[in-house]
Amino acid sequence: METVALSAGLAWASGIRLYLVLFLAGLLARLGYLDLPEPLTVLSHPLVLGASGVMLVIEFVADKVPAIDSTWDALHTFIRIPAGAFLAAAALGTTDPAWVASAAILGGSIAAGTHLMKAGGRALINTSPEPISNWLASMTEDLLVPVGLFTAIMAPVAFLIALAAFAILTVWLLPKLWRGIRGMLARFGRLAQSG
Repeated sequence: METVALSAGLAWASGIRLYLVLFLAGLLARLGYLDLPEPLTVLSHPLVLGASGVMLVIEFVADKVPAIDSTWDALHTFIRIPAGAFLAAAALGTTDPAWVASAAILGGSIAAGTHLMKAGGRALINTSPEPISNWLASMTEDLLVPVGLFTAIMAPVAFLIALAAFAILTVWLLPKLWRGIRGMLARFGRLAQSG
């Protein structure tokens, strides 16, 4: 159960803040608070901690600027989802290839759902002219990742139940987010044609 929760937790969190996930997992392992499976022990190497730390700072700053955060999210669609698949598979360690492949498929799906919820929600929030809602959303995401990872490690059953609830919410909310984004793009298109 602990391994499944860690696998799902890493995938889920990577859809929100990939570099924070890499840094936290590596730091916790380096300090002896988290026993990472062999394929992920490289995260605790000082060079990898340094690289993920630098990217964490860049992502932290980029995510606070409304126009830049949506661009960052768009680019990271091609990074967060495969990383979530990799982290989920690697968290299983060296087990049956069918389990590893299944974990990669499910991990990629979890990361995709999380990423699409984050990116879609933030794209809609960015249409607001005031920056406060963007900063609040960003800081909530900054806190959500460590809380989620801590829960996955310390209370795996609770995390998996919360993840199931999140999956249901995602299935219900993603079509609504997509309709909102399409409407927003249509309004921008009409404004561009009239201007």
